[in-house]
Amino acid sequence: MQAGQRLFSQHIYSCRERNREMENFPVVDMKNLDNEERGATMEKIKDACENWGFFEVVNHGISIELMDSVERLTKEHYKRCMEERFKEMVASKGLECAESEINDLDWESTFFLRHLPVSNISEIPDLADDYRKVMKDFAVELEKLAELVLELVCENLGLEKGYLKKVFYGSKGPNFGTKVSNYPPCPKPELIKGLRAHTDAGGIILLFQDHKVSGLQLFKDGHWIDVPPMRHSIVINLGDQLEVITNGKYKSVMHRVITQSDGNRMSIASFYNPGNDAVIAPAEALVKEDESSKVYPKFVFDDYMKLYAGLKFQAKEPRFEAMKAIDGPIATV
Repeated sequence: MQAGQRLFSQHIYSCRERNREMENFPVVDMKNLDNEERGATMEKIKDACENWGFFEVVNHGISIELMDSVERLTKEHYKRCMEERFKEMVASKGLECAESEINDLDWESTFFLRHLPVSNISEIPDLADDYRKVMKDFAVELEKLAELVLELVCENLGLEKGYLKKVFYGSKGPNFGTKVSNYPPCPKPELIKGLRAHTDAGGIILLFQDHKVSGLQLFKDGHWIDVPPMRHSIVINLGDQLEVITNGKYKSVMHRVITQSDGNRMSIASFYNPGNDAVIAPAEALVKEDESSKVYPKFVFDDYMKLYAGLKFQAKEPRFEAMKAIDGPIATV
């Protein structure tokens, strides 16, 4: 009985800790960058980058009307063009009858849009004309926000203005694209993940997530914490490339999507990544004169992505080690 009570108490303590962490999840009001609260706001971003790898921004400059249109049209598109296909996939794989945990499949319905260096939005089938236009407009606003966040990161790190944008540019500009996902109700949420745990390979990720149906979690201090859904917010998280460039000062963080038995969760994740031939390495300003303080390797972004493709759902450290093994002189364009 005492052992049972002890386990129950530990469970209650763990739940309280998770709830406290979710209450403390960093939310940054971007309008305070233009007033006397700027210093405190920059410090909050710095703390989030160092200790969370995630933060949520409000008053970010993207119009509420545009975001509402993106949400409405995304959900309409799923119902019209994707819902039936998803149900057919579930039936073909017998997922509704799963009796043990499924570790090689995600419960999500997705499509991808590329914005930079060349857009493919006009080539994606089944998109209504008004949806194409709205997603183009949304991408323009997200690109501005991504570059603003990169500048704020540079400022906090003491890097020269424009440093990260320049590193990401390569010879043809950054890669920028959007993964549009829906996570339908799942009959076996304890057995099937919406999206398995991983870190993101790229630079900076901007997420417009459903404000009614939760599911996104990050791993912090030994447990999973819910990323709170907030209407009209954008969730920012850091990818592996920023961990390398900051020489580990900032870290990419494991995250996942859990399924729910009720509700269809919308997720629009936009990835502002280095160009294919961009050379990624720790910023010299963040590495002491002693070369031994350089912890992370130097590599071409496309080489990292080729490795990541097969190892996405595994720990990031072996990927860095693999890049370190080929670390050497790199021809620059």
